[in-house]
Amino acid sequence: MIPMKRILVVDNEQYIQEVAKICLETVAGWKVETAGSGKEGIIKAETYQPDAILLDVMMPDMDGIATFEKLQANPLTKAIPVILLTAKIQASDRRRYAQIGMNGAIAKPFNPLELAQQVAAAVGWNLEN
Repeated sequence: MIPMKRILVVDNEQYIQEVAKICLETVAGWKVETAGSGKEGIIKAETYQPDAILLDVMMPDMDGIATFEKLQANPLTKAIPVILLTAKIQASDRRRYAQIGMNGAIAKPFNPLELAQQVAAAVGWNLEN
């Protein structure tokens, strides 16, 4: 049996955290932790050691890109795949995110029923157990 995947959702909007958590747990059967800020996300990533991180771009204090750079600079979190959640996503943004090492980007608002598949595709997981 495949071990259960653990996902960390970092978004300053409580509603997005809840929708993503419910979708990923229900559709894919993954265990989901949430964080409401970049700082909290970094701490949770260190302690929780998720298999992937869904990271909002637009957050107060520390945005998604700054959070990603701190995750990359930390030996404890450097290897964790990161997928951006973003309201604005152009082809140029996708290229830039790929260049700095992001695994992908998912547009907000996302389709709750497709979120698990989008995450799996971005990090190369097979959803079929």
